[in-house]
Amino acid sequence: MTLDTSPELGVDALWPLCLALVRARREGAAVSGMQGALRWQDEGGGWALGRGWNAQASELFALLKPLLDRRAGSQPWVVGQLGQSLDGCIATRSGDANFINGQEVLTHLHRLRALSDAVLIGAATAAIDNPQLTTRHVAGENPVRVLLDPDLRLPAGLRVFTDERAPTLLACDASRQAQAVQHVGSRQVLAVPGLLDAQGGVQLRPLLDALAQRGLRVLFVEGGGVTVSRFVQQGCMDRLHLSIAPLVIGGGRPGLSLPGGTALRDCPRPPGRVYRFGADILWDLDLRGPCP
Repeated sequence: MTLDTSPELGVDALWPLCLALVRARREGAAVSGMQGALRWQDEGGGWALGRGWNAQASELFALLKPLLDRRAGSQPWVVGQLGQSLDGCIATRSGDANFINGQEVLTHLHRLRALSDAVLIGAATAAIDNPQLTTRHVAGENPVRVLLDPDLRLPAGLRVFTDERAPTLLACDASRQAQAVQHVGSRQVLAVPGLLDAQGGVQLRPLLDALAQRGLRVLFVEGGGVTVSRFVQQGCMDRLHLSIAPLVIGGGRPGLSLPGGTALRDCPRPPGRVYRFGADILWDLDLRGPCP
């Protein structure tokens, strides 16, 4: 890859380099051809920008760097996202969420898909939105699409099961494998031993292990609120991108739902940074970082 390193390189020059890093990670190959535009820092520093980038590219790189720093064969790593109103709702009572956030955040979601090995949503979100989960708004390969459906309630006619735009996996407990295969075919079933505990609760660590065995180590949890909350509650999420729109829904479906502390001093305050996406504000929250 040949890169013009003249001053004021922008997002259009940065994005192909991001895709090259992800491609190398997926293939377990060495990264080459960066021409000084990016450099690897030892001692846990990860990737850093070279000289000549403009402010917009530098800000985008800072937001995406945690994904770009993942290496081939590393431990599973999870980034989640929720788009919500000012009053903490991710949809109306009827489930209408199209679209809480603006085009800039939508583009960001497609970038996260392109940089991740797999994108995961819960059954309720899949049933309501019937999404494609592709990277059609940005350059980049479609990730593997994972639908968490332990109760096998999703219809087989959903677009992700039929459009053949990207590999799709229906994640269910191993005890229901035969039923799932009959529903969507063996090629689209990820049967996970221990996904359900004795009380029927969903356990996410076995799911992450099963995905990692398939080489899917960087996971983007795109929704919905119950699924993202479950990942946070079980300590299975490393980063959360929380996009807040200048909108008041009132009495809609809540976003994060976590056990509350009895006092503010007991409530977690994860370190984070704020980014502007048009009229929306995105919080990049480091769920592994030390709380102040």
